[in-house]
Amino acid sequence: MKNDQKFFQQNPFFTFFRHNAGVLLGVVGLCIIMSFASPYFMTKANILNVFMQISTNTIAAFGMTLVILTGGIDLSVGSLQALTGMTVAVLITNLGIPVPLAVLIGILVGLACGLFNGTIIAFTKMPEFIVTLAMMTIARGLAYIVGDGKPTRVSDDSFNQLGAGFLGPIGLPIIYMFVIMALLWYFLNRTKTGRHIYAVGGNKEAALYSGISIAKVQIIVFSLSGLLSGFTGVVLTARMYTGQPAIGNGAELDAIAATVLGGTSMAGGAGTLGGTLIGALIIGIMGNGLNLLNISSFMQMVVKGFVILVAVFIDTFRKKSSKGI
Repeated sequence: MKNDQKFFQQNPFFTFFRHNAGVLLGVVGLCIIMSFASPYFMTKANILNVFMQISTNTIAAFGMTLVILTGGIDLSVGSLQALTGMTVAVLITNLGIPVPLAVLIGILVGLACGLFNGTIIAFTKMPEFIVTLAMMTIARGLAYIVGDGKPTRVSDDSFNQLGAGFLGPIGLPIIYMFVIMALLWYFLNRTKTGRHIYAVGGNKEAALYSGISIAKVQIIVFSLSGLLSGFTGVVLTARMYTGQPAIGNGAELDAIAATVLGGTSMAGGAGTLGGTLIGALIIGIMGNGLNLLNISSFMQMVVKGFVILVAVFIDTFRKKSSKGI
């Protein structure tokens, strides 16, 4: 009996369902409602379409989750997508750089910007909000400068397949999403640095007295967030066949929404990647269902805003309840 109990406690799948039971029920309930509202919702093609739509947002949200787990915030996600996407498009189309090298350079641009964010935050103690807000503006401006203010068409099929290709019936971005989730899950749950991320978010002072380098952790999480933003920028550009300097507008809000909806505490120290995936699914299902019902995109923005508000309220209420307030 004790062995069975130990198995259930240590098995990652049972742990995932136990920690995310509430939001999973929300996804099931939402699917049931949408199934009755539209006969097209539960079709195989539409479900795969939902996962395709959320894939890049989820990857960016994974990076946001790492940052929020430390008690921080990253507002530069969307602008980094634009900058990296435009960089790759210009390198391939205008300069004739080979696709693999151009993709690598684009992702490294995202990593460099994230590293800059983390280094400034770690060594100047400036608020994450201010530093990443500045980077959001800088990167967006650079995206327009790189492309001379215009979209840049990419006609290379090998590049476009990175975002628009399929492996059987499954889009490649969906595969990227699950592979990255698996790698980050291992990083968070099976490495010392991953445990340090939770410790810093849980209590910075205690983490410092335990010998954890808070500066190192901050640099790592912001660098990873920049790296993943760069990757999503490349994938989005490949999917659209065009580098767009305006791409990623509001992407940071979608990433934050998915993270918070998935149960990650804005105060840091608590949250899971699985929860973030479910949060992104909730946003994707709502958006897809509202599109099927011909609800305007403006009303969808209103609905999304209320959902974020409710999610943060629940998070605040949960923290107060745990403290007995």
